[in-house]
Amino acid sequence: MIHLKLPNEIAKLRNAAELVGKTLGEVAKYVRPGITTFELDQIAEDYIRSHNARPAFKGYPGPQPDNPFPGSLCLSVNDVVVHGIPNDYVLQEGDILSVDCGAELDGFFGDFAYTFAIGEITADKKALLKVTAESLYEGIDRARAGNRVGDIGYSVQQYCESRGFGVVKELVGHGVGRALHEDPQVPNHGKRGDGKKLREGLTICIEPMINAGTEKVRFMEDGWTVKTEDGKAAAHYEHMVCVRKGVPEIISMWDYIEEVVTPPYK
Repeated sequence: MIHLKLPNEIAKLRNAAELVGKTLGEVAKYVRPGITTFELDQIAEDYIRSHNARPAFKGYPGPQPDNPFPGSLCLSVNDVVVHGIPNDYVLQEGDILSVDCGAELDGFFGDFAYTFAIGEITADKKALLKVTAESLYEGIDRARAGNRVGDIGYSVQQYCESRGFGVVKELVGHGVGRALHEDPQVPNHGKRGDGKKLREGLTICIEPMINAGTEKVRFMEDGWTVKTEDGKAAAHYEHMVCVRKGVPEIISMWDYIEEVVTPPYK
């Protein structure tokens, strides 16, 4: 069931999104060669809990019974597309790191992601980050009342595939509100005019997951980690968006991150 949000509910979503933005900004201070993804996860969890909120991902049920997600962040390095489990991997110069963060505050969820460059990265990785971030804004521009979900996916898909990148089909964006994942699903591929109709007050997460090579992915035995099939890099950017009759409203923000780091997608 699709839940359209009232103004007071959207205000609470903004508050949750702001906490996620500040958490990512705090994490950004430590994203550098030599730190482990587990250490970054602890920084995020401590920050979220210190603001009377709950890490939304920690303990989230997975596709396998009795295998909830163990971290507060999804930390996905290089060929990991999404859902990377925090561990003792030490970040290296030239890595790219997708950090997906969720928090529940006052009964509403914030959820969005940012891909970082670890030191100097290759031209190919820079191009991947640039196209992925740009495709996100292409999709956001279609999140207008009267359009359909397929218009968003079509825009993302065409933008990325026309530039030689693979668009992951098995993973999708989603509605967000009182639940972390609500209807409708928001794929990064589709047809114009297809899918659920977008209405004023719908709040969704648009999140292109784009591969440098093939679109195909592998689901790892841990029940969470998703990797590119060919071992090439993947990027992931995500915003929370409220559908409007005119220009869509981006609820989430990267400002706190980009006060700390130079945007790697520019």
